[in-house]
Amino acid sequence: MTDQPATIRPGEELDIARLQSYLLKNLPGAKGDLEVLQFPRGFSNLTYLLRLGEQELVLRRPPFGANIKTAHDMGREYRILSALKPVYPKVPRPLLYCPDASVIGAPFYLMERLHGVILRNEPPRGLTPEVMRGVSHALVDALVELHTLDYQKAGLADLGRPEGYVSRQVSGWSQRYQNARTDDIPGLERAMAWLAENLPTESGAALIHNDFKYDNLMLAPDDLTRVIAVLDWEMATLGDPLMDLGTTLGYWAEAGDPPGLVSFGLTHVPGNLTRAELVAAYAERTGADVSNMVFYYVFGLFKVGVIMQQIYARYKQGLTQDARFGALIHLIREIGLMIDRALDTGKV
Repeated sequence: MTDQPATIRPGEELDIARLQSYLLKNLPGAKGDLEVLQFPRGFSNLTYLLRLGEQELVLRRPPFGANIKTAHDMGREYRILSALKPVYPKVPRPLLYCPDASVIGAPFYLMERLHGVILRNEPPRGLTPEVMRGVSHALVDALVELHTLDYQKAGLADLGRPEGYVSRQVSGWSQRYQNARTDDIPGLERAMAWLAENLPTESGAALIHNDFKYDNLMLAPDDLTRVIAVLDWEMATLGDPLMDLGTTLGYWAEAGDPPGLVSFGLTHVPGNLTRAELVAAYAERTGADVSNMVFYYVFGLFKVGVIMQQIYARYKQGLTQDARFGALIHLIREIGLMIDRALDTGKV
């Protein structure tokens, strides 16, 4: 039921000798021989399991071939975890940051290894509709807990610029799409124009995760309705919390959505909140005005589509050999269809 490492994908190997030497010199208590495996899931930063003597550690580094200036900042992600751990216990404990790219070819950081269940495409044992309902509500609770956190007290007041966040996000993701465009996807083109013409008033400022979804949550093996960790903080910043909720909705496929998106996760299985119910649950817990949620949902779909497009473009350019990335173009097209549906119906 827990995520297990596998052999390292071709082209994503690390220099084990240099890494072991660095760790023995810089990681307190480090001793013994180093073994490296890779967690095969995920589509962005690469995650490895290190076995160093009797220790188990997790290493995060940028993907090979990435050249996105504002993404994959290992030092920033390490700083966020370090600040959050005392006030938001649902994060792994960070252990060491290495800015020296000569060790493994890029900056990286280490964190503790946690053992838990991450919901991927295959449901684990015991995931009944009743449990699934509880997991849905646990996701909302963890998101609300993050959005109501005192980020100034946590020392993260300088993490981002909340004023003008929505406008910058729309223009920024539009530019990223234009830079990574490979195929004609009418829905994404439509979203780019519609979002720019329908910018809402900012709904407030909060610490936001920006990739809050099931496969970035680790659940307790003995109680799947309890979140023990939120993972993958590379896009966290300060901004409009409804934009964060919109990203979650962008990943939240339901029964009746295009087949590729439905098969991409477990949000469609019986017991889950629908997108409308998820929005209602968030509003109930926070008091947020969600009357314009279609804007944030369309933004979430567009952003998810652009993320996939960037990864697909790297695959097309031969910068990664991960065969999963070649199939992303089909999901991108389906996201375009979902954008059209949302704009035509005015519903999430």
